[in-house]
Amino acid sequence: MKHNRIKIWLLVALLAIAGTTALACRDKKDTLAGGPTIERIEQRGKLLVGTTGDYRPLSFREPETGIYWGFGIELAESYGHSGWAWMWNLYRTSWPTLTADVQAEPQLFDMAMGGITITEARCATMLMSEGYLANGKTILCRVEDTARFRSLADIDRPEVRVMVNPGGLNEQFARQHLTHATLIVHPNNEEIPSLIADGEADVMITEITEAPYYVQTDQRLAAPLLATPFTNGEIGVLMRKGQDDLLNLVNSIIRQMKADGTLRKLTEKYGLVYAY
Repeated sequence: MKHNRIKIWLLVALLAIAGTTALACRDKKDTLAGGPTIERIEQRGKLLVGTTGDYRPLSFREPETGIYWGFGIELAESYGHSGWAWMWNLYRTSWPTLTADVQAEPQLFDMAMGGITITEARCATMLMSEGYLANGKTILCRVEDTARFRSLADIDRPEVRVMVNPGGLNEQFARQHLTHATLIVHPNNEEIPSLIADGEADVMITEITEAPYYVQTDQRLAAPLLATPFTNGEIGVLMRKGQDDLLNLVNSIIRQMKADGTLRKLTEKYGLVYAY
């Protein structure tokens, strides 16, 4: 029954945080001290999950209350397992420190979630689950600029002010593809959409998982390239190497959510892209 209890905990955590290539990464051995990951989680009595808490609508932490909400909270409620939520704890990480936090010694958390794109670079040094949400780079701009920005070439001009959050794939994409635009790095991802709407910058590099939320909640904003993202990928669960038992269990839960229709229903509710 040990693995059954862990499966319930993982299901709640996976559902309650959900916070380039269609990859899933795995490692064949468990090298961490203390035995297999699931056994160590069982002995500890709780699952530790890292999340940035700045990625509406997947994983967001309200600054006044410290309460997390998002896409995954809805999933947890739909499964009716919220009564088990006390069995997992959240660790707030950040995009600039995500890789270091996942690989830290001593270990800070068992896995990280909430808008983490599966990439070859991450798979080279860490494990990533199968994808559970389609993703890709796009932009936010003001409604009145919708006709102005129809391609990367339209954005990659010196007079265009592009704002990104630091340390993640958005900044990496902008530095690689927008070498002529004026790049502004702003430390708080959740503040950037309102800064775009206020005219502090012209374009936000964001993702198709995030852009629809801001278009729906702020009538000043538009996402004119939402249907034709610059990249195509998937979001998954990130963890350190040597945790294959945990990875296999997470993948089985993702497959279950796809099979029973839960992912489809909630992606439609949040205006996200369902690709399975």
